[in-house]
Amino acid sequence: MKEPRPPLPLPAIFGLPAAIALVTAAGLVAALLDDGLMDAVSWAALSVPVLTTVWFWCRRRR
Repeated sequence: MKEPRPPLPLPAIFGLPAAIALVTAAGLVAALLDDGLMDAVSWAALSVPVLTTVWFWCRRRR
């Protein structure tokens, strides 16, 4: 019989989702602040959750 795994620490569980949330929030704020360069920053920041989802979706096991 296998031993149960020890529980993961909270940063290991919530670290990546929290980072994605912070980048997304920064992108939303950047979109509201200014035009030009800030638009490019907001597009880049708001593409992070989409690209992360696509990347993990392509890597999943079938």
